[in-house]
Amino acid sequence: MSTEASTAGDEAVKPGVAAEPLRLLAEDADDLHIISAALQDAIMRPVDIVWEPAARRVTLALSRFCWECGGTRVMSAMQFGDVISVKSRRLPRGPEHALELLALDFEPGEAPGGRVTLMFAGGGDLRIDVECLDAVLTDLSERWPARVAPTHLAEGPEPA
Repeated sequence: MSTEASTAGDEAVKPGVAAEPLRLLAEDADDLHIISAALQDAIMRPVDIVWEPAARRVTLALSRFCWECGGTRVMSAMQFGDVISVKSRRLPRGPEHALELLALDFEPGEAPGGRVTLMFAGGGDLRIDVECLDAVLTDLSERWPARVAPTHLAEGPEPA
């Protein structure tokens, strides 16, 4: 895992405090799980997913919730290279519909390739088949205060 992100000391970055942009590279499943954690609760629209078959590239523009910065958001981009195919399931097509990214997963296939699955709230997903895992995430803008911090309801049955 390659990272160029840094903060002042070991303390969490507070809203309004400058922080270095996050830049991550994924070349295996463990790397992608770190990116998945950084992208949990990112928001995007269907038009923010760009598949360029001739270039074998998929690019996503996202509003990333900065868990590491205590309640801010930042515009980020994620790009997958060596893409063979892209398929979606139960994702809305409306250009202004909000998609909330929950997690990314990598299922190895014929080495070094496999399938990256982006899972969204509401049960939709995007499947990206890759010849090899080559993904980059980078922050593009200054951070701004998030209007609302994401919340996650506890899984399982409620106590009686």
